[in-house]
Amino acid sequence: MNGATDAVRPVRVVVADDQAAVREPLATVLSLLPDIDVVATATDGYEVLAAVAAGPVDVVLMDLRMPGMDGTEATRRLSAEHPGVAVVVLTTFADDDSILGALGAGARGYLTKNAGREDIARAIRAAAAGQSVLDREVQARLLAAVHMHRPEAVPLPRDLTVREREVLALIGEGLPNRAIAERLFVSEATVKTHINNLFAKADLRSRADAVRLAIGAGLA
Repeated sequence: MNGATDAVRPVRVVVADDQAAVREPLATVLSLLPDIDVVATATDGYEVLAAVAAGPVDVVLMDLRMPGMDGTEATRRLSAEHPGVAVVVLTTFADDDSILGALGAGARGYLTKNAGREDIARAIRAAAAGQSVLDREVQARLLAAVHMHRPEAVPLPRDLTVREREVLALIGEGLPNRAIAERLFVSEATVKTHINNLFAKADLRSRADAVRLAIGAGLA
């Protein structure tokens, strides 16, 4: 074994958007980042599925409104057929139906097209690591929508730790990981570990699922 440190493999990304004026510059800009490798672009959901099948792919940066198969249906298909591939939505639409539809289909992140390159890159990295990143406006609308259609009371998994319950409650308040870490006086990495354990124990697929559980369990 040599003393050299192995290079971290770049995150392999498919950029999906039906507008070339958005898709091509975005793919070019992301390709300039050393830890992101844009392996394909797509103009609709069918091309996304074909690119992922040709693989390997880690993350799909997905527009929602595309001809043929839209981004929500493509996300649903990916969740069922390629659960190891994360989806980050990047769209101009931040209405309740779009947000809840995409997150319910299994999207791990949701950004509007006001997001900058670093915001998009951060969301891609987080999704590849199994974490969720939601635009602040999206997070606020998600919380409002879930509260408006408050889910029925549900029990929490009995094996949740006290800390995991605290983290779930803070997710239910709409706090991102960094704010949760500051509130609990722990590192962001520790928060991610608690969230991973929480998601596994409660069989959660997305941040939206966690918000619903927190509200249904009376934690938020």
